[in-house]
Amino acid sequence: MPKANIPEKGAIVQRDMETYLIHPHIPGGFVEPKLLRKIADVAEKYGAKYLKLTGAQRIAIIGLQEKDLDNVWAEFEDRQKAIGLSVRSIQICPGTRSCKKAKQDSPGLGFALDKEFYGKPAPAKFKMGISGCDNCCSDSWMKDLGFFGTDAGFTAVAGGKGGGTAKIGREIATGLTEAQAIALARKVIAFYRENGKAPERLGGTIERVGFDAFKKAVL
Repeated sequence: MPKANIPEKGAIVQRDMETYLIHPHIPGGFVEPKLLRKIADVAEKYGAKYLKLTGAQRIAIIGLQEKDLDNVWAEFEDRQKAIGLSVRSIQICPGTRSCKKAKQDSPGLGFALDKEFYGKPAPAKFKMGISGCDNCCSDSWMKDLGFFGTDAGFTAVAGGKGGGTAKIGREIATGLTEAQAIALARKVIAFYRENGKAPERLGGTIERVGFDAFKKAVL
């Protein structure tokens, strides 16, 4: 019988239906040399086929044996996992910490959201993108919930998604401080948990209940 994903081990079965992929938690793709070395060492130690930089700003270790999964995770200090019906890795640009075009500290907001929500359950996968300016290098408009920086603060957009039926999000608030953005994220995720019906993404929930009803509930 073909093998399947193992959500509790954060493991995704590969095309050969025998080996697995995991991705250690790397908030926003900001990674220290120590962790890079650890990922490389673990990949070699357990005979991974290769490493892959992902669109979610993580490094996937691909081609692991099921018998090794627990030992692989034990190699890492941060063992948080997020696959399946959960809040996924939050995409974050460098923001005002290094980018000359940035208007706001996107890593500050992104790290706070990651700490509170990463891996938490949701009706379907839930993605966030935090950008320091309206160039939206973190694809904020294409996420379930996105924020991007302006001179006035953060603008929030909701209901976007990529994939085969891509959708652009809709603006729900402007001029937010970091604290206000976090508070809004709590309300949006709470709304989705209460009203979402798997496998619909947040955008599908918004379409079903109505944008005005959604906006009234979260603002």
